[in-house]
Amino acid sequence: MGLLFKLTDKDFGIAPQEMNNCNIRLAARGIVLKEDGKIALQNKSNKNEYKLVGGGMEGDEDPKIAFQREVLEEAGCEIEIIQQLGTTEEYKSVQNLKQTSHIFVAKVIKDIHHLNLTEKEKDEGAKLLWVEPKEALKLITECYDKLLPSNYDDVYDTRFVVLRDRKILEYYLKN
Repeated sequence: MGLLFKLTDKDFGIAPQEMNNCNIRLAARGIVLKEDGKIALQNKSNKNEYKLVGGGMEGDEDPKIAFQREVLEEAGCEIEIIQQLGTTEEYKSVQNLKQTSHIFVAKVIKDIHHLNLTEKEKDEGAKLLWVEPKEALKLITECYDKLLPSNYDDVYDTRFVVLRDRKILEYYLKN
């Protein structure tokens, strides 16, 4: 288990800016499997975005605990983590931000059917979908060229999210 990949502005045809004393964000995300093999996918319809479940860690929160919390909030499920795939790094020089994400695979052990979305997620039209992994990859891949900004994020951020999650899903499907 190590670094799966890095994303930088170059991956989006943007000349990187110098990063000094950059802000650090830690996150936990990944693949959440139901018994039927379908995976959790968040669709933010107002942005035309499809993404894997997950988000930022709070304080010195353990990555596994953060992933469990994020899945409970965004997918309404209690999970058992079955694998840690590794980490990803995103270098967003325009924002002087480095994000490291811990990537997990988990299975649903209890679906409570209640999402606890943030106001931002609600405003962006977030809803949960359960889809076959190959369909998830197709949705994530196809949304990239149709992304729209929101009141919270421009397309710069969302492109990082979508490409990162596409690469995570591709890695998962190959292994």
